[in-house]
Amino acid sequence: MPRTPQPLPSTLGTHFSVAQATAAGASLRRLRAKDLESPFHGARRVITAHPAPEEDDDGTPFARDRRIRAAVRDSAHLYATVMPPDSFFCGRTAAVLLGAPLDHGQKLEVAVRAPRRAPRARGIQGRTVAAHLVEVQMRAGLRVTSPATTWAMLGRDLNERQLIVLGDALVRVPRDHGGELHPELSLASLAQLRSALDLGPRPRATVRLVAALDRIRVGSASPLETEYRLDAESQGLPEPVLDMPICDAHGRRLGISEVVYPQFRTVAEIEGDHHRVSQRQWDRDLAKYRAYVEAGWHVVRLTSRNIRGSRPDAVALVRRALALRGWDGAPTRDSRLRAL
Repeated sequence: MPRTPQPLPSTLGTHFSVAQATAAGASLRRLRAKDLESPFHGARRVITAHPAPEEDDDGTPFARDRRIRAAVRDSAHLYATVMPPDSFFCGRTAAVLLGAPLDHGQKLEVAVRAPRRAPRARGIQGRTVAAHLVEVQMRAGLRVTSPATTWAMLGRDLNERQLIVLGDALVRVPRDHGGELHPELSLASLAQLRSALDLGPRPRATVRLVAALDRIRVGSASPLETEYRLDAESQGLPEPVLDMPICDAHGRRLGISEVVYPQFRTVAEIEGDHHRVSQRQWDRDLAKYRAYVEAGWHVVRLTSRNIRGSRPDAVALVRRALALRGWDGAPTRDSRLRAL
């Protein structure tokens, strides 16, 4: 029978460097035991310490996204035990660590300021950046590029549409369970994104970043909402008001909706998978929509299939609803969007 490894020093936790372990009294032989793995040179992770599947892991995109983010956070905290002192997480890795909606590759993206050399290691994609183009913050114990400079640095890797989706997520103003806005919880502001561009030119990225910044809006709560808005804009629909409270004739708030055309009393409700799999959310949605209709609003319910499917019809559905409500087909632009 294989021998059970000796317990590790209790001070080590689940992620540690070889240097930390030997300083705590662990032998090099112990650090080669099969209950440990070494994704990064000089680092160790207890294999049984991988995050357990969440109870609400139902196979939906939200659940898969949570798993991916948890894996990236776990790897980042492990690499942090051995990463060079002046390095920091950037690019897609920084965006995921910040909670932004972005896919992540197999490698962690790590940068240093010039003239230092980019880190080279297994599982790491190194990068050297001009010192004046980057700001670094501490997030959950990790050195990460600030939200605004993360967005700007990704200008060379993302297309304009992806930069708008990411920008919308960064400037979103969260609401609490009571529906109150909390600007202090936003990851970034439009002004901060502009400031990141003002730090200096970025070869292969500046033109694309400037074009994307002009189309970023405050109020989108998900990539699906941003994608619908961009598709509707490109096909000539009026520009909607985002994240708008809907009230009845007495001023009582009936709900808050993502995409609203107030002039035509029409709401586009974009429903992610959680609207489908959560009975509580489903019941709440039905009650809200009934109240909307009673107050004279028309509701167009859209899913990812309407927006991202092989034959997307979201814009056509909303166009038809607006026409029934008196829209003459002329694009309009609600000035309030710029003030949000």
